[in-house]
Amino acid sequence: MKKKIAILGSTGSIGKTCLKIIARDKKNFKLELLSAKKNYKLLISQAKKFNVKNIIITDKKYYHIAKNKKIKSINIYNNFEKLSKIFPKKIDYAMCAIVGLDGLSPLLKIIKHTKKIAIANKESIICAWNLIHNALDKHKTQFIPVDSEHFSIWYALKNNQNKNISKIYLTASGGSLLNIKKNKFDKLKISDILKHPNWNMGKKITIDSSTLMNKVFEVIEAKKIFNLEYKQIGIIIHPQSFIHAIVKFSDGMIKIIAHETTMEIPIHNTIYDCKNYKAKNIFNFKKLNNINFSNVDIKKFPSVKIIKKLPVKNSLYETVLITANDEFVKLFLNKKIKFSKIFEETIKMINRIEFNKLKKIQPNKISDVIDTRNLVRNKIKSYYLN
Repeated sequence: MKKKIAILGSTGSIGKTCLKIIARDKKNFKLELLSAKKNYKLLISQAKKFNVKNIIITDKKYYHIAKNKKIKSINIYNNFEKLSKIFPKKIDYAMCAIVGLDGLSPLLKIIKHTKKIAIANKESIICAWNLIHNALDKHKTQFIPVDSEHFSIWYALKNNQNKNISKIYLTASGGSLLNIKKNKFDKLKISDILKHPNWNMGKKITIDSSTLMNKVFEVIEAKKIFNLEYKQIGIIIHPQSFIHAIVKFSDGMIKIIAHETTMEIPIHNTIYDCKNYKAKNIFNFKKLNNINFSNVDIKKFPSVKIIKKLPVKNSLYETVLITANDEFVKLFLNKKIKFSKIFEETIKMINRIEFNKLKKIQPNKISDVIDTRNLVRNKIKSYYLN
């Protein structure tokens, strides 16, 4: 029987990789749904290639353009309100790869319609983990994280309970600025900072990698997903990006999880239940020589200090952090602020009294998260764009 699959965000890098994997074994899969925000041309092309009957285009302008093409073989929707119609029964697997908090509502909506969900949306996990966790429990849906670090931890823990964990280390490449002195950061061109040494990523995440803010977000994710304390999670620099996580157990044993710098491996394993991956090359053991671990240089990457400011419980403060960083990265990419100001202004914003109060408030519904995001955006707009 074919495995029934849905991909939310199929035109992005994670979605494309997912389709690439499925294309190699099309006879064993049936794609029930694909979605995108604006890229309707690629979405329709994907739907035709994989014989998908249902697509969702969330941007109204591009939804109407696609609708006017009157493609008889494809049902085109503008939102995720018709999932019960699209999925009369639970499907086998859903990949949630919509970027940012725009992916939160679709993610929560599709959980009840799938037996297994792979989530590649860190913003939703960071800002609304309690809502996601409750939905997973309610609908008995299996969850697997897709980020290479969190998939590696999940993989290492398959036969162990979280209470046996002594310490987890997430590895960070150091991005494009690892070997550049801090006093030269503001003199670099944006194009220089966007040259990640190991991964081909979007502009936003590449900037977050260069500030190590992305690793701060991954620490928050790991804390929430695996029900840990922040003191149980560390960050170490590993320029080669071959080892993704290290798990030290209370019995003294250590697991080091490594794989090539490709998202195909974690995505493939979420689809195939950790089976049947065909490596292209024989294992190059030389990659394990001179691994070159080091501690994070706090002066160069001060963003990691934010971890000490984070509340123990799920709160709206995480949404403040995510949003503030997003907005200041945008300002940098638009050449409105210097690179060093990304962290400086983010710290100023999250330290504001009205936002510090949110450390004690847990999101109870999606609108709590979205309203907080909008509040931070408006505050930044009033201060920095007027």
